[in-house]
Amino acid sequence: MIHIGLVGNPNSGKSSLFNALTGLNQKVGNFPGVTVDKKTGITDLGEGLEAEITDLPGTYSLYPKRGDEWVTYKVLMGQDKEASLNMMILLVDASNLKRNLLFVSQIIDLKLPVVVALTMMDLARRKGIEIDVEGLERELGVPVVPVNPRKNKGIGQLKKVMAQTAQNLYKAPARDFIANRDLAANAVDTIKGRIDGLSDYKAIHYLINHEHFDLPQSLQDTIEQTERDNQFNPTKTQAEEILQRYTRIKHIMQLTVSEPDPLQKSLFTEKLDNILLHRVWGYVILLGVLFLLFQSVFLIAQYPMDAIEWAFGQLGGWLGGVLPEAWWSDLFINGIVAGLSGILVFVPQIMILFGLITILEDTGYMARISFLTDKLMRKVGLNGKSVMPMISGFACAVPAIMSARNIENTKERLLTILVTPLMSCSARLPVFTILIALVIPQQHLFGFISLQGLVMMGLYLLGLVMAMVIAWIAKWFINIKEKSFFILELPMYRAPRWKNVFPTMIQKARIFVTDAGKVIMIISLLLWALSSYGPKERMEATTAYYEKLKVEQPQRLTEIEREQNAALLENSYAGILGKSIEPVIKPLGYDWKIGIALITSFAAREVFVGTMATLYSVGEDDESGLLLREKMQMARKADGSPVYTLAAGVSLMVFYVLAMQCMSTLAIVKRETKSWKWPMIQLGYMTALAYLMSLLFYQLLK
Repeated sequence: MIHIGLVGNPNSGKSSLFNALTGLNQKVGNFPGVTVDKKTGITDLGEGLEAEITDLPGTYSLYPKRGDEWVTYKVLMGQDKEASLNMMILLVDASNLKRNLLFVSQIIDLKLPVVVALTMMDLARRKGIEIDVEGLERELGVPVVPVNPRKNKGIGQLKKVMAQTAQNLYKAPARDFIANRDLAANAVDTIKGRIDGLSDYKAIHYLINHEHFDLPQSLQDTIEQTERDNQFNPTKTQAEEILQRYTRIKHIMQLTVSEPDPLQKSLFTEKLDNILLHRVWGYVILLGVLFLLFQSVFLIAQYPMDAIEWAFGQLGGWLGGVLPEAWWSDLFINGIVAGLSGILVFVPQIMILFGLITILEDTGYMARISFLTDKLMRKVGLNGKSVMPMISGFACAVPAIMSARNIENTKERLLTILVTPLMSCSARLPVFTILIALVIPQQHLFGFISLQGLVMMGLYLLGLVMAMVIAWIAKWFINIKEKSFFILELPMYRAPRWKNVFPTMIQKARIFVTDAGKVIMIISLLLWALSSYGPKERMEATTAYYEKLKVEQPQRLTEIEREQNAALLENSYAGILGKSIEPVIKPLGYDWKIGIALITSFAAREVFVGTMATLYSVGEDDESGLLLREKMQMARKADGSPVYTLAAGVSLMVFYVLAMQCMSTLAIVKRETKSWKWPMIQLGYMTALAYLMSLLFYQLLK
């Protein structure tokens, strides 16, 4: 098995080539110690050779600034023990050849076997750029193969050259691309004397970045001393190197590339950017695109989500009819099956959201969204790439937090993860709908603006504003000194690659089900146990009382069973918890029943309505919800005052806007941050914020 790395600048076609080479023989993990995706796949090179290809994160040069660039850099420097590579496939964008050749020249000087895959040749031709491929191969000293992975062109020739390179028929160039020894000759000789197998250029990188490498302390001390003895200046060395490289690159471009007059008519991309990046119309179009994205996730996902819920409802009903009445059947139906339903119901949103985001990325518009919003986001400690996870959070926080991986800066990515759950997701809608119907009158302002609709919009805006405020406050407390660079290339507009969209959708769904699903299932089983069991004496006494009623009043059998279920829930451990927290939530205008709903809805916010239905003995056959609202409207406290006043209803809505009541979100935050520290901080600050803001609204409206 040959181990090959796939490297190149961002937007050079790496994902397309990786998919073209490996097809469905792919797996996704993480590089050691980081949350950067590690995609690997197997390809057959022919002649009895198989290769494992690792898709390394895109980078512009061997001077890393972002977390994902450090991953690629350490692999190339041989510092990742789990990714020992025999050769490299280096993607080069033919339409931006000069910029790409900087990275090419650096990789060549590492003395690794390299095959250059020349992509975007059709785009280069449309720009009027002609490239002498044979001449470029001669000047670089490594094989150059034109490919078009989107149309599967050149893949056979590339595999053939890869096989030849693996068999040492093509070797790394004997001479350096630039005069590396002139940069720090004495220091380079000293380092090469201590570490075997280093090229001159690799030795320079050991001098510059050895603090980031896993080296013995004695070797670290030697390198430090070598720097002092030779007055080695990393910044000066880097600047001299880049100047030398571009001098050589300019010479190669003159020999092998024919470019049109720069004053030639602008391309379609430039004309479109004049509209999409306009200081006014750009934001109007952005809002329209985001609105359509949100609506699409919301509306399209609704059908498969309803189908999943219906299927599990039918399954639960069927199992309830065929399984005997026993604790284990209740556990299976209301614990395992219900928990599995709670996991799989998120899958359509995850798949659709990531599918649409992939389409936006493929077309080139995602980069424009980040560019437009960067200025606003940076003021509160985020950056332009934070906007998509936050907007996606209006549909579901789980895939939104997963999509925050695109943010390279650790601090900005962490801030985005911490505030994204403040966006009002679709799970809050059932709660908002029933509470607004309860406490907000059906009035219209100016005859056509719905007051209930305004309140709904206000709840969404409250979450967005609080996210900005929390991000601004949190940026002063998160002590990560990593410098923020918003380096963004605006790619050419292209048609989406459908072959890339569907594998991405399936991959993201699989990650969610296998990773976050484990935690969700455990929490579901725990909540089932708390809701199904209670102190033996209390549960037995409650059961005995209602069994006696059934005998005495058989005509009320269905109603008595509903009342019994509500009473058993009240006396369960979950009910006891509700009663125990009643003194804490009483200042917010809530009673113990709302307390139970708050506890149970920590598994998922939409559980609130189901819990209320059980507590108020409402039959599931009433789909309109009117009976539930009537029961809640008639609910009274011990002193006879209504439970659901305007103040209490608004307070409860505000609580659901701001509280972290979603175990699946906490599970995915734990997965993304690789620690329970941040989900616990998130749970703490959001619960405290929800309590204080709900208290404020209740006291103001009381």
